[in-house]
Amino acid sequence: MNIQVIAIGKTDSKALALLISEYAKRLGHYVNFEMLWLPDIKNTKALSEKNQKLQESQLILKKVKPSDHLILFDEKGKTYSSVDFSEHLQKRMNSGLKQLIFVIGGPYGFDESLYQRAQEKISLSKMTFSHQMVRLLVVEQIYRAFTILRNEPYHHR
Repeated sequence: MNIQVIAIGKTDSKALALLISEYAKRLGHYVNFEMLWLPDIKNTKALSEKNQKLQESQLILKKVKPSDHLILFDEKGKTYSSVDFSEHLQKRMNSGLKQLIFVIGGPYGFDESLYQRAQEKISLSKMTFSHQMVRLLVVEQIYRAFTILRNEPYHHR
């Protein structure tokens, strides 16, 4: 199975970018993993929130194939403990999926077209995080899930 994380915009913080890169590299030991950074929408000040969400969602949908399993990180999604998330990921792998795509949206979330296309929504927390931080949290949690599945000492129970 391949896992891809799609995010809108680049990571501005060099420190965060280094950490994201480190966890992405570690994930390569377990699975084919890729981070895909889509360009920021231009002239967002001239766009309504709805139009910005639509344009971002269209960019994302262009990268998704019909056979891909799409999971959105969304504040209204299901919450998991790290162990539960690892079990959920294992179920997805056991189902024979070829491509699992996690999506981190822009500042206003997703357009309805993307919600309709997605199979799942996951919430990292009831708290709000910057989109820069969410990228690190997502890649770290995917890495943590694989270490849990392999009974490696990274995660302490």
